[in-house]
Amino acid sequence: MAITSFGKLFGIVALAALVGTGSQVLGSEGGAEPTPAEQKIQMARVRIERSPNRYEGHNDLAMALAKRARETANPDFYVQAEAALRDSRRIAPGNIEADRIDVWLLLGRHEFGAALERARALNKRVPDDLMSYGMIVDAAVETGRYAEAEEAAQWMLNMRPGAVPGLTRAAYLRELFGDPEGALELMQTAIDQIHPREAEERAWVLTHMSHLELVIGRVDRAQQAAEGALRLFPGYHYALAALAAVYEQKGDHAREAALLGERYTAAPHPENLFMWAAALGRAGQTKDRDEKLREFEQQARREMTIADNANRELALYYADYAGRPAEAVAIMEREAAQRRDLHTLDTYAWSLYKAGKLQDARRVATEALSVGTIDPAIRRRAGTILASRENR
Repeated sequence: MAITSFGKLFGIVALAALVGTGSQVLGSEGGAEPTPAEQKIQMARVRIERSPNRYEGHNDLAMALAKRARETANPDFYVQAEAALRDSRRIAPGNIEADRIDVWLLLGRHEFGAALERARALNKRVPDDLMSYGMIVDAAVETGRYAEAEEAAQWMLNMRPGAVPGLTRAAYLRELFGDPEGALELMQTAIDQIHPREAEERAWVLTHMSHLELVIGRVDRAQQAAEGALRLFPGYHYALAALAAVYEQKGDHAREAALLGERYTAAPHPENLFMWAAALGRAGQTKDRDEKLREFEQQARREMTIADNANRELALYYADYAGRPAEAVAIMEREAAQRRDLHTLDTYAWSLYKAGKLQDARRVATEALSVGTIDPAIRRRAGTILASRENR
């Protein structure tokens, strides 16, 4: 798969939008200036108070709450956003903006199959709607439908060349297809167009740029980007993980573990706990690692059957730490039946390999590599699988 060259046609197809430089912003929960999402929540509530029977204010509130969920990694904000949408639809049944935000919430809750169906329906209803194309990209990427994602992203850039939502989605796809340099070019183009007050959006892009620099192998530049994101949005959970990845590459596992512990405090989800535990092991803190892994398993199993789960991490735990690869395979068989994105295939192939199912592991690893990724960790695992020729 290849997306149109940005250098030739202005554009191409990455998940989420959204950096550069700007003023430091702290969340009001820390006693400082409200974050961009908090400001939007406040403005929407004022608008509702002034005109309670206009649906637009309720839509604004729902979208602001969804953005606050990303700032904090707190899914409770999605519940509040759903309540705001109910008010919007009570006042104006069938308003399309509420339908758009509803798809956004499905994406946030990781209900990617349902989000894709709704986004396709919106696209048919309003064929020139940029946002519906963007949500098709996001949902198609997460389910492994990369050709559909690429087509929708190209439509975005054909309709509005240079628009940030299209540029960032293009960057994500370029990375998946093995062109991190091209992805960085697109992210850099997007950076200059984001308003300085949008600190979280800018930090999100810097965080992704840090990841791309690390994939390319430019560790110092990756560190600069991650630290820049944290200056823009102090304590940002995504940026803490990006900076931790830098220290992992540098071999400073104590610092890596400390950053991932800070991230887990900010965003206490099982997948973040798993990453912290793994870093503690690399830092030689095996007792703490084992304690955190036991806690992780309990948390992850409680959410195995919901869409927003830590099943990939749970499979890796069973495959690499607990000596229960058959359970890892069972988990990933269920996941792969729902979505065949790159990361799901990578974990599925590794689980099969650890369970001694080498023929199946090679088949799935080959499927993962066919996307074009040059991600070092994914290619390393796939290389191990493909080099293994005997039954284990």
